Amino acid sequence: MKSLIVIVVLMILQTNSFSQSIQGAWKRDLDTAIQYMTIVDNYFSVATFNVSEKRFIRSRGGTAMFKEGKMNGKIEFNTADKEEVGSDYSYEIKSTANSLMLPAENISLEWQKNDDASGGLSGNWRIIGREQEGKMIPMKPGARKTIKILSATHFQWIAINTDTGEFFGTGGGEYSFKDGKYTENIQFFSRDPQRVGASLSFNAELKDGDWHHSGLSSKGDRIYEVWSRK
Repeated sequence: MKSLIVIVVLMILQTNSFSQSIQGAWKRDLDTAIQYMTIVDNYFSVATFNVSEKRFIRSRGGTAMFKEGKMNGKIEFNTADKEEVGSDYSYEIKSTANSLMLPAENISLEWQKNDDASGGLSGNWRIIGREQEGKMIPMKPGARKTIKILSATHFQWIAINTDTGEFFGTGGGEYSFKDGKYTENIQFFSRDPQRVGASLSFNAELKDGDWHHSGLSSKGDRIYEVWSRK
């Protein structure tokens, strides 16, 4: 019995170690685009875009679980194929410290490590409250949601409906979080390509595990949002 318990514990530790090694942001260059894949808190997102042309191409993502050298989960959004939303997937994974073979979108090119999942804001966040007319309005969990996926230096937000497969928008790029300031450098934006290259700074702090985010939007509107890790 003791030997069985030891084997189970070792298997759990190996799975956790494998999972941790995959966490973070990965990058690969395609012929006419860049792809970033962020994996954190049992979630993944892939964004494909062209920086020089300020052109968003597509994005896809969903839940992510790791077992026996595989990443498995359910697709929650796909801007190129709405019908895939809700379907299961499974990828074989081969990894080293700085490279990853994971054939997302049936592309066999190797991913290179961009960063890990360290840092105070790294995680899978979901908006739970937004200030309107001076009052914080709670946002209840549901199929329609806005999430923000952050590795150590890379971010992507996505607005989706997991029941209908609808996609409402996404954007992302690099960010920094230091001394109460959160700054985004936008590399892609599905709704307005003219925002690519912009840099936006906000006040940010963690309170009881929630992320309080305030400042001015790219349109100059005042915002105050509260985000929670899922």
